[in-house]
Amino acid sequence: MGFDHKGIRMRRLRSAPWIREMLSETRLSPADLIWPLFVIEGQNAREAVQSMPGVERTSIDLLIEKAKQARDLGIPAIALFPVVPSDKKDESASESANEDNLMCRAIRALKKDVPEIGIVADVALDPYTSHGHDGLVRDGIILNDETVEVLCRQAVVQAKAGADIIAPSDMMDGRVSGIRAALDEAGYTQISIMAYAAKFASCFYGPFRDAVQSGGFLKGDKKTYQMNPANASEALREVELDIGEGADMVMVKPGLPYLDLVYRVKTAFNMPTFAYHVSGEYSMLKAASEKGYLDYEAAMMETLLGFKRAGCDGILTYAALDAAGLLAKQRS
Repeated sequence: MGFDHKGIRMRRLRSAPWIREMLSETRLSPADLIWPLFVIEGQNAREAVQSMPGVERTSIDLLIEKAKQARDLGIPAIALFPVVPSDKKDESASESANEDNLMCRAIRALKKDVPEIGIVADVALDPYTSHGHDGLVRDGIILNDETVEVLCRQAVVQAKAGADIIAPSDMMDGRVSGIRAALDEAGYTQISIMAYAAKFASCFYGPFRDAVQSGGFLKGDKKTYQMNPANASEALREVELDIGEGADMVMVKPGLPYLDLVYRVKTAFNMPTFAYHVSGEYSMLKAASEKGYLDYEAAMMETLLGFKRAGCDGILTYAALDAAGLLAKQRS
């Protein structure tokens, strides 16, 4: 007769849209999304990022309008990245601890005009260094402990400006405990830390470095501090260390090639777990769509659902506004 074993037919539960929706095991909502945004100096200024179709750098006044769009679509937070003018960069990243730098001014403006939106502030030195590294450099060596001291000062000025979450992305050893101690000592005990706990030395960051205009400054590579893509057990050790040092949330970066680690991190630690759908992953979808190889909206939504299914509590993605808009249409 050709019947399945004991008459079981799995297709019965896929027979109509209403039952597929009712039995959906994984759901995506705007509340799962964090929108990374790039801020530049100026007024009414916007610059397209050529390697990231649909993404632009904007001045603070236009950044505020973007934050309002996110808020109105139910996106709870944005992640902020500054494009630091070259004349503000130096070997010691001194601008990173300036209370009136571009990042701090943007945070203050956002908190004044869009107080409902959460701000995730990137803590790393690469936007501020003349050599493009996330740490201080001496004789070609990335200095760990000296870098952590600067990161602590950077975190404190961002907290003072109004950041809700401090997100160290540098991968220096001990930076989470250092930043936690610095924040607490400065009276910012309520500020959370989202640690880029397992950040890999990936080729998928290229368009991001174009966006923040740091790639042209980078001398060498970041393989002595960012992780080897071949290593999974080491990634779990990194996550465990950051949790022990006081991280409130942990992140795996990049996303799609590392969803196995998202699942393992969530299973092992049951901590709030995030992943970054990074620039190269986003740009691949856009490029394939422009070539007619993929439906961007369908592929993007399937991708974000995959992040959730793997165990993500939240996803940093340049497609956040697109996804939230589509979800709003589905609800209406």
